[in-house]
Amino acid sequence: MDGYLSQSDWRVNENANVNFSLGGLILHNSGTITANYWLKNIYPEEIANAHKNAEFHLHDLSMFSGYCAGWSLRQLIQEGLGGVPDKITSKPAKHLLTLIQQIVNFLGIMQNEWAGAQALSSFDTYIAPFVKADNLSEKEVKQGLQSFVFGVNTPSRWGSQAPFTNITLDWVCPDDLKDKPAVVGGKEMDFTYGDCQKEMDMVNKCFIELMLDGDANGRGFQYPIPTYNITRSFDWDSPNAKLLFEMTAKYGTPYFQNFINSSLNPGDVRSMCCRLQLDKRELRKRGGGLFGSDEFTGSIGVVTINLPRIGYLSGDRTEFFNRLANLMDLAAQSLVIKRKVINRLMTTGLFPYTRRYLHHLNNHFSTIGICGMNECLLNFMGKDITTKEGKEFAVEILNFMRNKLSEYQEKTGDLFNLEATPAESTSYRLAKHDKETYPDIITSGEDDPYYTNSTQLPVNYTTDIFEALDHQDALQVLYTGGTVFHGFIGEAIDDWNSCKNLVKSIAYNYKLPYFTITPTFSVCPVHGYLQGEHFTCDKCKKEQEDMLKSRIAALEKEKAELQAVNA
Repeated sequence: MDGYLSQSDWRVNENANVNFSLGGLILHNSGTITANYWLKNIYPEEIANAHKNAEFHLHDLSMFSGYCAGWSLRQLIQEGLGGVPDKITSKPAKHLLTLIQQIVNFLGIMQNEWAGAQALSSFDTYIAPFVKADNLSEKEVKQGLQSFVFGVNTPSRWGSQAPFTNITLDWVCPDDLKDKPAVVGGKEMDFTYGDCQKEMDMVNKCFIELMLDGDANGRGFQYPIPTYNITRSFDWDSPNAKLLFEMTAKYGTPYFQNFINSSLNPGDVRSMCCRLQLDKRELRKRGGGLFGSDEFTGSIGVVTINLPRIGYLSGDRTEFFNRLANLMDLAAQSLVIKRKVINRLMTTGLFPYTRRYLHHLNNHFSTIGICGMNECLLNFMGKDITTKEGKEFAVEILNFMRNKLSEYQEKTGDLFNLEATPAESTSYRLAKHDKETYPDIITSGEDDPYYTNSTQLPVNYTTDIFEALDHQDALQVLYTGGTVFHGFIGEAIDDWNSCKNLVKSIAYNYKLPYFTITPTFSVCPVHGYLQGEHFTCDKCKKEQEDMLKSRIAALEKEKAELQAVNA
């Protein structure tokens, strides 16, 4: 209690989406109990100690659930919301507004049964038939989507958080859905999804306009995180594209999934649920990028390996890879245990809605991630990831890990993947622990130690986005779980066309699967959005100056009047 109330416990800020609040306090208290249960009652001592000693980090110990999940919007449209004993059941939605309400409720419910992101694929494709069936106007569509956007940003999950929501937008109807009958109200229509391109365009237009407007204070919406599929049929010069790249330049809201030059295939979004025979050694890609998951896939749990400590303690390459292999073996063992626990709990009814809509966890991955490759290289070989030798060894490490994951997959029959973990407070926890134990270990940060996320470049290494892309491309493609390249550009791009050309250039010239453009902006509580980094608002400053001048003028006037009277 005291640790949370005084905000001295690092776990208070473990998740960037949890605010200091009563709900956060309740989550903190229950989470501490749950974490202790995992470590003392479920995991063997060797695994628990590896986490406690910061050799690796077991994510989401505060939750007795799986990590992230991707759901089928088509299934919700076909079957409605419900089917759980003793709970209210809704029939399949016949109209857009009803569907939106069901989606918001569905995401809120599922978020309470999972620790991380909840994802829906082909959002615009599946919603468009409702617009067509009722011949809705643009105003009606925008009102429905407004209800969705504000609904998913309402704190409705444990810890006073909004559901962590990701939606994927196809922009153009995917080939595998084009000729399929559209579903509205649980019934097939006499038109196909491919017949709804005009309505898809309207959905995308209204959604982007809402995201551009922000909330009442001009603040950009945190959710949903929209991922746009960039295919060769993407229309770069349409009116909607202009809006999309205006939103990208202003807020950096969208993530882009590269289907042009990466190894991803748009149809894979819906393929995992029906793929009965997999090469047990082939590492599958989860899809959906860092915060998304394809339909009926996801992740059971995540373990992040502390690479800098391995680099610091290892005297040569043989010792390095032996240490890494031992930690990976423990991490894999922990994930096998967690899968069995979650499977058993789902069977006994602890996750009733997950069991209703998912049925099994066979397509959910066991995820191993890394933290601090840059500091690992500095400690091991005295060279960072920006050097030729450093980058080559980083590639070797990732390939070694991929091979180990293939072995685990073949041995256990479970799906494994490699993720560029969004470490958040994990990078601080690992670095802080290492500095206390090994004072001369190399970390980043001057006042507070931290490790650079995954295989990313050191902070402030370059302002040239293409230099960063050239370096990261060969590394990003080696991840089979979540990864994202952040293109930091300092301030908003004034010209949407420049932003479009940047995104297009990345999609066509680089193989990285998932990327986002990240401008710097500030939000004034009074005046809303401010382009660039501002510690004070110029408008507020001017208003204060004007107010001060007005007061001075009034005082001068009073002084003159008093002098006139006394004269």
